[in-house]
Amino acid sequence: MFGMRKQRAAWLTALTAVALLAGGCTKADKSGIGEGNGTEPALELSWFIDGDAGSLLPDKPEDDFVKKAIEQKFNVRLKVQSYPAGADYDNKLTVALASGNSPDLFIASGILSQKLVQDGLIAKMAPFVSKATMPNYYKFWNTNESEMKSYQVEGDFYRAPLPYKKTLELAYYIRKDWLDKFSLPVPKTYDEMLEAMRKFSYDDPDGNGKKDTYGFTTNGNGKSLALAFPQWRKNGLYAGYFVENDQFFDTQTDPRVAKVVDDTLQMIKDGLVDPDWFLNKAEQVTDKAVQGRVGIVYSADVNFALDSSPNSVQNKTKALNPKADWVPFNPYPDKPFWTENEAGYPFLFSKRTAEQNPAKIRKTVEILDWLAGEEGFLLTRYGLNGKHYTKEGSKLTLNKEAYLKEIVQKGNFLSIYDFFSPPAPETFGLAVYDPDQTPRDREILSFIRSGFKYVPSVGASTTPPPGVNLGEMRTKMSEYHARMLFEDKSSSNWPKYREEIMIKYKAKDIFEAYASQIGEARGKKITFNAGN
Repeated sequence: MFGMRKQRAAWLTALTAVALLAGGCTKADKSGIGEGNGTEPALELSWFIDGDAGSLLPDKPEDDFVKKAIEQKFNVRLKVQSYPAGADYDNKLTVALASGNSPDLFIASGILSQKLVQDGLIAKMAPFVSKATMPNYYKFWNTNESEMKSYQVEGDFYRAPLPYKKTLELAYYIRKDWLDKFSLPVPKTYDEMLEAMRKFSYDDPDGNGKKDTYGFTTNGNGKSLALAFPQWRKNGLYAGYFVENDQFFDTQTDPRVAKVVDDTLQMIKDGLVDPDWFLNKAEQVTDKAVQGRVGIVYSADVNFALDSSPNSVQNKTKALNPKADWVPFNPYPDKPFWTENEAGYPFLFSKRTAEQNPAKIRKTVEILDWLAGEEGFLLTRYGLNGKHYTKEGSKLTLNKEAYLKEIVQKGNFLSIYDFFSPPAPETFGLAVYDPDQTPRDREILSFIRSGFKYVPSVGASTTPPPGVNLGEMRTKMSEYHARMLFEDKSSSNWPKYREEIMIKYKAKDIFEAYASQIGEARGKKITFNAGN
């Protein structure tokens, strides 16, 4: 903890940086009244937003440099309530809205937001949100008009997607030190990957004289044929669903699942897969990778193989075997690996506020657009320039010690305020330099961000038809996947199973509705073929 002198120095530095952020300080700025309007009282704004589990706003007002910047720059008094997303968050928000103590701005899940619209609690956005009022939001984060259109509910513009990072950081990872033992290259094809799996499963890659390693593992969680299995992409299936040539495809109910099952069964029969894969949870996959029991896994954790991340799988594995060397690879460099991210939760405005004090909504929109621009992005994502990072041209150099002491250890509060600034500095042409990263780390990150082909998402928010149970359909689908693997030991019954899923469990109705919704958003006809 800081002593009083150091606390005071930190507060002064933050205050100076915030004053600079305001741009052209005036007496009104310094007095806390606001920019260029010293006679008007500050508007009181209330926001209800989700944050990471364990994140808290600072106890001391002087530590909350984001709130201070917003209040000084926009002449407001800001009240923020934040809870982790989930049932408790939804309940608290619903109670607040029903009680008449509505927050002006809030975030809600797709299902909850639709219900709130139906209950008459949400303001229409058209009077407030447009390219004119939110130029940064539309320029940097929302370039897809069809996506915005698909967010309409009840036939009108009640909600808009939060900014989000379009690209993902998925990869297969392999033990390169094991490859080196067998003079094998990092795989670039499916067959090269299988060859490595065979060596890892049968030729004692760890040199302990025991047959106790496998080529591949994943987590089925006791219920599913995991999408991490490489046979999905081998057969042209990826992501949850996608559109190709104006046709909608659902990966896990596609006719090609038969080929996926047969190819997976062959890999299991060949002894290349950890026999516990179906019951594995995600943490068990990590444990087996760390313990040196498998040589290939699939992960969405960008820190998986980094030297600079203390809790990476690479560092945990090296603690047991100093020669361990996990690296990312892609056995399908010419095929789609996944779709780009889709928009997630929307932001919404209180109907009560819009009707009784629309100036609060207009001011909130002004602040949101500032957060969507480079200045607000840097403040809420990285902290204060010259303190938590330094900026030289387009290069940001992190001061991780200051960030840890003044942000993470004070509630990790930027994980609350960054709801409008996703981790995508490239959006502003910025490159982040982490002084702890090794040249090996930078090579890995470069490959993860450039070595995989992502295709556009469907570009629409999809919902099943009323009265159709999506969960029930997916449960039956997973049951049939497992039956083919463990009882039938063949895909021969998939056409029969699939027909039942399509008709009895309404998958045909669901996917035809999705295709229609996507087509409406794209302004063209999208079809779904339910036949085998």
